[in-house]
Amino acid sequence: MSQEVQSKRVALVTGASKNIGRAIALALADQGCDLVIHTGTDREGLEETRQQLAAKGRAALALLGDLTEIATASSLIEQVSAQYGKLDILVNNAALRPETPFADLSYKQWREVMALGLDAPFLLSQAALPLLLKSEQASIVNIGGLTAHTGAKHRAHVIAAKSGLVGLTKALAHELSPQGIMVNCIAPGLINTTRQTGQSPHHHASRTTLVERRGEPEEVAQAVAYLCSKQARYITGQTIHINGGAYLA
Repeated sequence: MSQEVQSKRVALVTGASKNIGRAIALALADQGCDLVIHTGTDREGLEETRQQLAAKGRAALALLGDLTEIATASSLIEQVSAQYGKLDILVNNAALRPETPFADLSYKQWREVMALGLDAPFLLSQAALPLLLKSEQASIVNIGGLTAHTGAKHRAHVIAAKSGLVGLTKALAHELSPQGIMVNCIAPGLINTTRQTGQSPHHHASRTTLVERRGEPEEVAQAVAYLCSKQARYITGQTIHINGGAYLA
C-alpha cells in the first residue's frame, strides 16, 4: 500500500447512490477523504456518484450489498480493509422510509425497515470497530430523521427505527468516545430529495419551516462533514437537527 493512500482519511457512506448519501460522499471528498460508497441495488446511481467523486480527484470503491442480510456488514468492512487497510469515518445513511397505515402494516414490512434503518448501523458499526480504533480521527455519523422526534402518521416502523438510532448513537458515544471515536446523529427534515414513489411524504404537507423553503441534501452533507472534521472533536453523543427551524414554525 502506498504512503499516499495511507495518509488520506477513508470514509464509508451507505446509501450513497443519490440524494443525501451522494451529497455526503461529495462533501467528505472535498475534505480530502477517499470514499467507499455503498448502495443496495442502484448500480447506475452509484456509478454516477463514483464518477462525480472521480471528477474531484478522489478514489472511490463502489460496493453493492443488501444490508438487511447479517453477513453483508462484515463483507463490506472486509472489502474496505482489503482496499485501503483503514477506515476513519462511517456514515450510516441507508434506510427505507415507506408510508403505511398502522392497521395495514405487516410484520414483514416492519422488519424490513428495522433491518436496514437500525440493525444495519449496529452491525456495520460493530464490524468497523477494529479499523476505527486505529484511526486518529474516527467518527460515526448516523442519519436520523425529523419524524423520530415529532411523530407522524403512517410511519410507525420508520419512526421506531430512527428513534432507536438516536438511542444507539448515545450508547455508542458512551462506550466509544473514550477510545477516540466520536459518535453523532444528524436528523434531516423537509429536504428536497428524489423518491422512488415520486411523492413527498404525507407529513410534509402539514409542516413548514422558519426559512420558508425546503432544505437541500448539500446542507445536510455539510453538517456531516463538520462532525467528521478536526474542529468537531469535542462533539459526541449529539443529535443535530437540520430542518430550517421546523420545530418552531
